[in-house]
Amino acid sequence: MAEILVIDGQEFKKRSPWAVWGLSLVTIGIYGIVWYYKINDEARRYLGDETIRPGISVLAIVPGFLLIVPPFVSIYRTAQRIDRVEEKAGIQKTVEPILGLLGAFFYSLHIPYYQSHLNQAWDAASALSRGAPAVPATPPVVPPPPPPE
Repeated sequence: MAEILVIDGQEFKKRSPWAVWGLSLVTIGIYGIVWYYKINDEARRYLGDETIRPGISVLAIVPGFLLIVPPFVSIYRTAQRIDRVEEKAGIQKTVEPILGLLGAFFYSLHIPYYQSHLNQAWDAASALSRGAPAVPATPPVVPPPPPPE
């Protein structure tokens, strides 16, 4: 189900976005919490940013929901980390933290949204680590042919 990519000597997982979401629903959120820890840990390792604390991100979600605000701050900040991962991988900024935050209000749709963006970033980062140029997130615009004379 998950494809493991080795980038700069470290392993990162490309997961099926809808499988992650489905497993989160089936396990009543347990897998979602594990997934959330793992993606924050992967972002910390890939970015080399030791200020990212995956455990604190999970604590903001699990008991933090009692205070209402912490989970939404954590979800927003995780999107910012994914944005930094995408930037480092050389792809155009595509994740929007506000969309992830809105998705969290609707059946936890931030999960497939974030995972699909991470999968794109891991593909681009893997290509960069092999020396291939990064593939842009959007194709270049081709001008229309000149009108016939």
